[in-house]
Amino acid sequence: MAPLKSLETEYPIIDANFQNFCASHAIFSVEDFVLHDLYQLAAFAEQQPTSERLKEGITQVFNIIDNLHQPWLNGMELLEDYLQNKHVLSTGFEGVDLLLQGGLREGQLTELVGPSSSGKTQFCLQTAANVAVKNMGYVVYLDTGNSFSAQRIAHFVGQITDSAFIQAKQKIIQKAMSSIVRPTVFDIFSMFDVLCQLEFDLRSQMDRGEYRVRLLIVDSISSLITPVLGGSGSQGRALMISAGFLLKKLAHEHNLAVLVTNHTVGGDGGVPKPALGESWKSVPHVRLFLSRNCGSNICNMSILKHPSMASGKAADFVIEL
Repeated sequence: MAPLKSLETEYPIIDANFQNFCASHAIFSVEDFVLHDLYQLAAFAEQQPTSERLKEGITQVFNIIDNLHQPWLNGMELLEDYLQNKHVLSTGFEGVDLLLQGGLREGQLTELVGPSSSGKTQFCLQTAANVAVKNMGYVVYLDTGNSFSAQRIAHFVGQITDSAFIQAKQKIIQKAMSSIVRPTVFDIFSMFDVLCQLEFDLRSQMDRGEYRVRLLIVDSISSLITPVLGGSGSQGRALMISAGFLLKKLAHEHNLAVLVTNHTVGGDGGVPKPALGESWKSVPHVRLFLSRNCGSNICNMSILKHPSMASGKAADFVIEL
């Protein structure tokens, strides 16, 4: 869907001030706007010196949505536009790709939530291998828990390629492996350094031959954010929102698919729920829950949040552990 900036000429109320306000809440496009909590956004607008104009802008964007997509409750026009204007990257798992109507969508941040040992890292590794081979693009893989395995990546790449000739297969593996970049990330501050450098590189080098960055993975985002959330101050929350803002900005401006993993914590009645709390909930475009049958390599993935699909849809698939 349209970037907010593209609406300014026709709708002057959606000016630089309004765009900056939205950007401070990781909202860059009409789609981001739809996914955000309207009441929360209006409450933030109330706190600004130009609150009345900001609220007029919020109303204008929703009027645009209503005019573009009638009837709104039908949703078919929204889905058609959504599918036509975004490309998807296959994860390499047939069941997951069917569930997600093709795979991970470029321009979006997808969050994979799951308990320890549910298969989140293996999912990231195989997805990275699949994108490197089949989408002819770079993958930037931020490994925050020292769980990245080059051997596993090579194994997955070897399974993906259908070349019967050993020499040709080895060249494909080498090319794919060289397309997966793994910066060192120890904490949230080093992640900011890497992401800012990535943004600079993407702006200054729009084309790297036949390749471009297609996928950014952060495994896991929660292990970086959780340590700074302690205490009664607001600095940790601000860092968390800034991280989400930068990841969505990269996805939106450079048409990347962004995949992050998040652990679970105990919820009501002992039912596990995504960590990082309510402030983080509005950041991902897509939120998926991954679980694995005890003692088995059969996993289940269900949709917690998706802009064009109902929550609760699920699929089983086999993952190599």
